[in-house]
Amino acid sequence: MGLLDKAKDAINDHKDDLKDAAHDHEDQVNDAIDKGGDAINDKTGGKASDQIDKGEDFLKDKAKDL
Repeated sequence: MGLLDKAKDAINDHKDDLKDAAHDHEDQVNDAIDKGGDAINDKTGGKASDQIDKGEDFLKDKAKDL
């Protein structure tokens, strides 16, 4: 069993716990997504800000669906 298989198994074993944590800390998850998007935007000089904003919105929607 490879490293990725072990990681997948660990995630699957704790999927419900991860969902609960994401739901309980939605504001922190959204802040982390924003912080990541801001870091990427800074590194790219704002050239891809529209795409980054769309990606942030997509991730936030997916986090809500957990």
